[in-house]
Amino acid sequence: MKEITASMAGTVLNVLVNVGDEVNSGQEVLMLESMKMEIPVESLESGKVADVKVAIGDFVNEGDVLLVLE
Repeated sequence: MKEITASMAGTVLNVLVNVGDEVNSGQEVLMLESMKMEIPVESLESGKVADVKVAIGDFVNEGDVLLVLE
């Protein structure tokens, strides 16, 4: 299992993938909002989305797990 974590604190603006989706390294999987800026979160590895740990509107801290890939 590979975890995709938040690089900074912010609010989840949009989740761009669903459980079961295949993602590629470098693909945007989620959008965070921090200090009125939209920050894309990219997958660092390829894999299949096993779990989405957050929902739109959730506040996350740096290091929080956002998605799990298998």
